[in-house]
Amino acid sequence: MTIDNRVQVVLIDDDPHLRQALSQTLDLAGLKILPLAEAKGLAGQLERDWPGVVVSDIRMPGMDGLELLTELHAQDPELPVLLITGHGDVPLAVQAMRAGAYDFLEKPFASDALLDSVRRALALRRLVLDNRSLRLALSDRNELSTRLVGQSAPMLRLREQIGALAATKADVLILGETGAGKEVVARALHDLSNRRNGPFVAINAGALAESVVESELFGHEPGAFTGAQKRRIGKFEFANGGTLFLDEIESMSLDVQVKLLRLLQERVVERLGGNQLIPLDIRIIAATKEDLRQSADQGRFRADLYYRLNVAPLRIPPLRERGEDALMLFQHFADEASARHGLPPHELQPGQRALLLRHTWPGNVRELQNAAERFALGLELALDNNAPEGAAGMTVEVVSGGLSEQVENFEKSLIAAELARPHSSVRSLAEALGIPRKTLHDKLRKHGLNFADGGASSHTDELD
Repeated sequence: MTIDNRVQVVLIDDDPHLRQALSQTLDLAGLKILPLAEAKGLAGQLERDWPGVVVSDIRMPGMDGLELLTELHAQDPELPVLLITGHGDVPLAVQAMRAGAYDFLEKPFASDALLDSVRRALALRRLVLDNRSLRLALSDRNELSTRLVGQSAPMLRLREQIGALAATKADVLILGETGAGKEVVARALHDLSNRRNGPFVAINAGALAESVVESELFGHEPGAFTGAQKRRIGKFEFANGGTLFLDEIESMSLDVQVKLLRLLQERVVERLGGNQLIPLDIRIIAATKEDLRQSADQGRFRADLYYRLNVAPLRIPPLRERGEDALMLFQHFADEASARHGLPPHELQPGQRALLLRHTWPGNVRELQNAAERFALGLELALDNNAPEGAAGMTVEVVSGGLSEQVENFEKSLIAAELARPHSSVRSLAEALGIPRKTLHDKLRKHGLNFADGGASSHTDELD
């Protein structure tokens, strides 16, 4: 059991009359109080970032105020603890201040003195927690930018969404193509959450045989089926207190989907062959490369499960929508591979950079990582010449001429290739290219290109 974060002051005194009087003083001042008769066990009920302060008498049976101070500060050295001393205990109070007590009050003391000290301590506590949150946010941002490399608008937005969702208890549905990095995003959500010290259990539903998927996920009791000789703890139960990442959720049978829906709604699991409902404290992160809404319309995925999962969707942009992130990622993976193999790093040449930029990366980050590994080993950088859907036959080439002319033609060809892909708005086109809309307007006009919206040609004058 933990103390509610709405409690602002925990007041501890073994004298019931004084405890009641002090509680009334604090309560009349509008503070939410938790009065206690003893200090034992308090530290275990306070989370490290509990936003209140502790007021405690020093001389008490069992655990005294100084012992409590030591125990609380072992958990959080910045928690304000105010100690109450009897007349003549000033040397003891000095000892307490040296041990880290925020303040001490010598009996008898005025109500205003108690209120003033508590209010100052609460203000300090808010400042401490605000600074912690800021440091954590900066740390999380740095960690995310290391895990999810890229500065394109879609990646900046994805990192922002992950940072916002990580601290919540919400289940998450990750949408992304093969190789886009769905498990990387799932691990980031776990590691930046309050569950980071709990287990992270990843399972690919598409890799499980139909005959074992229920046992693997939900566990079983002895005798549940032929060959079940002893109890098995399933993945959901094993992940209790942490996060379970369920990839390729679209491949689950409708029968298993029914059980998953019940688990999501009730947070309990029942092993095969068992009658006991086991409560779970678990976060589910599901991932799919398919359009689950379309699958639900076609009867291949339960609509109720889709709506239950789709509360907090995260879309990972494919690499072809991330512009120059491909170059940044490629160099990142190539440098890692060079260090791993003990080889000197290689620098990309202009022609190789152009090849990487015009490639559509059907295998996304996984394909790019493999290409970077080959590059680090000194092998030829050879990529399949493929085009995105709707851009058949389009190639990007650097024509002869001066450097300025080559740059102009290369820029035009990149924009033309992006125009051939489906975009719902000018904003999405600009984000895919990683440039502001005004810059896009100028470049379309310069190169004589038009933005096609729903198949209708739109002149650049209409882009603003």
